[in-house]
Amino acid sequence: MYEFDSRVRYSEIGKDGKLKLEAILNYFQDCTIFHSESIGYGIDFLASEKRVWVLLSWQIVVERYPKYGEKIKIATKAYDFKRAFGYRNFMMYDESGACVAYANSVWIYMDAEKMVPLRVNPEHAEKYQIEEKLPMEYADMKIDIPEVEPVSCPSYFVQNYQIDTNGHMNNAQYLNMAYAVIEEEIHVKQMRAEYKKSAMAGDTIYPTVYKEHNRYVVTLNNEENKAFAVIEFLLA
Repeated sequence: MYEFDSRVRYSEIGKDGKLKLEAILNYFQDCTIFHSESIGYGIDFLASEKRVWVLLSWQIVVERYPKYGEKIKIATKAYDFKRAFGYRNFMMYDESGACVAYANSVWIYMDAEKMVPLRVNPEHAEKYQIEEKLPMEYADMKIDIPEVEPVSCPSYFVQNYQIDTNGHMNNAQYLNMAYAVIEEEIHVKQMRAEYKKSAMAGDTIYPTVYKEHNRYVVTLNNEENKAFAVIEFLLA
């Protein structure tokens, strides 16, 4: 398991003084990069090998949103590799050791130039020290679209500042976009994301919102109505 300590910063909180969902996702995303860096398979290594890990899905469950100034610990562990796929859990703990948020994620290993899947090198997988899968209720990767009347929202133009080192719109930006088009304040218990196609700078994204009871689903589509990503929010 890889872990690092932090403290909830003012720049990471909402108007309620608590850590934003986006910040939790960013902590988990940073943790996996730090883990890879610690074993020699970080950003520079992947760039030199023309390889990239692409995120396919998130499932993040929040038990409690930590407050400004709280000390937190973020941890991650890889629990399986199958062919081109990697499976990873995340945990966030407060100062008492209680788990305030946890997650599952599925990744695919790709040739960065041809953008085709590649089998994970067994020697690399071994370096991650496979650990026991986190006991949690695992949701399916595919997010079902509710059979309700959709609400179309204004389109978004992908800006350069939203692009990460892989040349794609960063994972957290999809969450921000989906959250922004929901017109009411929501308290999210669980967020799921299904990534289908990487958005690039200059792409136009067309969000559509579906509401069903305590569940919102936001599709982020291209001009041909094909999804870049589908985001689901389950409310507390």
